[in-house]
Amino acid sequence: MHSTYLLSLTILAVFTVSFAGGERFKEAPKFFNSPECLTIENDDDFVCSDKAIHVAMTLDAAYLRGSMAVILSVLQHSSCPQNIVFHFVTSKQTHRLQTYVVSSFPYLKFRIYPYDVAAISGLISTSIRSALDSPLNYARNYLADILPTCLSRVVYLDSDLILVDDISKLFSTHIPTDVVLAAPEYCNANFTTYFTPTFWSNPSLSITLSINRRRPPCYFNTGVMVIELKKWREGDYTRKIIEWMELQKRIRIYELGSLPPFLLVFAGNIAPVDHRWNQHGLGGDNFRGLCRDLHPGPVSLLHWSGKGKPWVRLDDGRPCPLDALWVPYDLLESRFDLIES
Repeated sequence: MHSTYLLSLTILAVFTVSFAGGERFKEAPKFFNSPECLTIENDDDFVCSDKAIHVAMTLDAAYLRGSMAVILSVLQHSSCPQNIVFHFVTSKQTHRLQTYVVSSFPYLKFRIYPYDVAAISGLISTSIRSALDSPLNYARNYLADILPTCLSRVVYLDSDLILVDDISKLFSTHIPTDVVLAAPEYCNANFTTYFTPTFWSNPSLSITLSINRRRPPCYFNTGVMVIELKKWREGDYTRKIIEWMELQKRIRIYELGSLPPFLLVFAGNIAPVDHRWNQHGLGGDNFRGLCRDLHPGPVSLLHWSGKGKPWVRLDDGRPCPLDALWVPYDLLESRFDLIES
């Protein structure tokens, strides 16, 4: 049992962070590296350090509570938490969001990057759920342009998940030289449902999923990905995704937000990751968000993709059984007030 886990047991002995008119969060405990961890010699160079584990996330007010839980879960289960660097992409309230992060994680190595919402808003088509239309959902398309060019690899994480395993295992995923990203694949999913009849009835479009693929395309969830940023830039993959989004504005070829363009560009050409790294769908479907069970097999990451988010269901007094697994990572101050009362 390493020191980071022992320290995590003190999670309730933390300080209050409050802001007028906003949510209040506790200060999380500090986690320390195990003896075998590499040392980042100069803290000023951590943004580009090849010894660091780089994690990219979006950050906004609507999902801030979820984002704080992600950060805590990543640090708590890492053997080298002081070597983790977070790269946050945000569209507004940059200073306020940075204050929240610094106050709850004063020791955290991170940078915040502005995201030009205006540049993407005109490309977004309405989808089956309004939350999927947020411009920040499309920030993952532009990570290679937003993040420093010195970065070669990053783990991208959504804000509605928690890790229960060491993120270094995910970060070190083997990716072949001719592959750009890695993610868990789900080949039992009905791939045809992600595109409209218009798409499938047009041979010049549907053939796209049959040519230049390493293997038959399968569904993968874009909320957990390991991305080779330099390869992405060299292959100009942002442009390829945008081209599909532009076509979608003229001909409706899909319904599900930012996911389908990723499938069109990458499905069949990604490095597979063990399913334990994305136990997804815990938020239910995109319409009712009903409770779901875990998929069979081991678990390293739990993902509440779908309509139902654990913090919303908990606040409404209607949590699903698995939402209890998210609660230990919730730093919201009012939750601790309830516990103490």
